[in-house]
Amino acid sequence: MQESVDSLSGLMTLDELCERVGMSVRNVRFYTTRGLVPSPIRRGRSGYYTNDHAARLELVSELQAHGFTLAAIERYVASIPDEAPAGKISLHRALLAPWMAEHPERMTLAQLNERASRELTEEELQTLAVLGAITPGPDGAYDVAVAHLDAGLRLVRFGYPHESAEAAKDLYDEHAHAMASDMLDLFRKKIWPALRQSGASDEDLTEAVELLKPLSIAALVSSYERAVNENMREEIARRAGDEGT
Repeated sequence: MQESVDSLSGLMTLDELCERVGMSVRNVRFYTTRGLVPSPIRRGRSGYYTNDHAARLELVSELQAHGFTLAAIERYVASIPDEAPAGKISLHRALLAPWMAEHPERMTLAQLNERASRELTEEELQTLAVLGAITPGPDGAYDVAVAHLDAGLRLVRFGYPHESAEAAKDLYDEHAHAMASDMLDLFRKKIWPALRQSGASDEDLTEAVELLKPLSIAALVSSYERAVNENMREEIARRAGDEGT
């Protein structure tokens, strides 16, 4: 931690820290013993926490949300210097955070059937999951992407083949991984150094990442739409040429 004890402002008690990061006292203490966050700053017999503690705990929560194991989280956090300020830690979190805000709605199978106006088959539920409209939970309920549910229900009602949904998902995943790798390489080699050279602070970089996320998604969707339209026009022209011969 960079600040000296005398210069620290905005100190938090353990309860205040827990309220800020949405963790229990037990979890905060556990992560402290594992070395994921520094020990509290002592003022007499009391321990206090800073924004750096909060930033590290929020990063741990983000890593957990991505399915990282405790061992993997420990390795990741160990790569961050102890003296890293809260702004730099928040930048790590921004890079991990979802690129599009999602607020799934929890639904039971009965509620899904009600939305479909009929009883959905097991294969239809699997197809909806592959389409990204629903995500099965361990309790038998589903996390539902409400914005996509109606389209998914209409597709399965039309008899959209499950195999086609799987094949399309495989295509999306394959090209998405390749594109993500290329974009990460571009960000690391060109965008990041340019922003650093301009004198951008850690807070500026975090904001830049957040701004780039929706713009990148919009650019990707726009490029995909243009590519689909161009391919359709080429296919129509090809068929017209074949019929004219």
